[in-house]
Amino acid sequence: MKQEKTVFGVIGGDQRQAFLAASLLEDGYPVYAASLEKAELDPRIRQATIEETVEKCDTLIFPLPVTSDGIHLNTPLGKEPVLLGEGFASLFLGKTVYGGMTERLYHTTDVWEKVSVFDYFHQEELTVRNAVPTAEGAIQIAMEEYPGTLNGSRCLVTGFGRIGKVLAWMLRGLGAQVTVSARKPEDLAWIRQSGYRAVHTRHPGGGYDLVFNTIPALVFTRESLSGLQPGTLLIDLASAPGGTDRETAAELGVRVLPALSLPGKVAPKAAGEIIKETIYHMMEE
Repeated sequence: MKQEKTVFGVIGGDQRQAFLAASLLEDGYPVYAASLEKAELDPRIRQATIEETVEKCDTLIFPLPVTSDGIHLNTPLGKEPVLLGEGFASLFLGKTVYGGMTERLYHTTDVWEKVSVFDYFHQEELTVRNAVPTAEGAIQIAMEEYPGTLNGSRCLVTGFGRIGKVLAWMLRGLGAQVTVSARKPEDLAWIRQSGYRAVHTRHPGGGYDLVFNTIPALVFTRESLSGLQPGTLLIDLASAPGGTDRETAAELGVRVLPALSLPGKVAPKAAGEIIKETIYHMMEE
């Protein structure tokens, strides 16, 4: 896909956005970057102020997530904080903006209601493709933190959604004994059909060496944590605040490791490519 007149501006974000900018450049587009001063960018990418970037570009790309605190743009590679207020939003009137997890933008000022904002995070394509680096990142954490081998280990994966399916498949490929939890009878049936041991999420039982939670809700309450043995490693992939009562887990000797935004941490180049291709498809539509 190529639209000759498109000039992209990448504003804020982490290494995913830096690789995204580089990939857009490789595709032949003019690219501006703002609030990425700490990133090592190709000199052909024009480092500019936010104001100049918006002025020169017709398509602007915000990071994933757009904001972490609901007040500032997510700019871990920028030099200065960027306030998501009325002044900032007004710059983008008449422009096309793509961002990830954009809901909190609209709480900062009503001006965003007048801007053409499209959320690439809610595209099924991106969610499915991000499942692979997320699962790989979870396994990397497990290999680094678990004193045994994954081969032969007893693993529980809570949830049989996109990430749960990929993660369970990868763990079995490494020789782990995999149990998967779900709530719906049809999901439990598919888990069994796929060759895993199936348990209900409300009563996952115990005897596991490692637990991977993929459900974005409070799954591990005192009741379910009580079934786990002290020393169990629980890798929580759920978005903040996570799916675990961490205070109770500490009391019971269950070690909890939050693992957020893994694609951006373990595979930023691949994650940047996924964002880029998702945006291309959104533009075509």
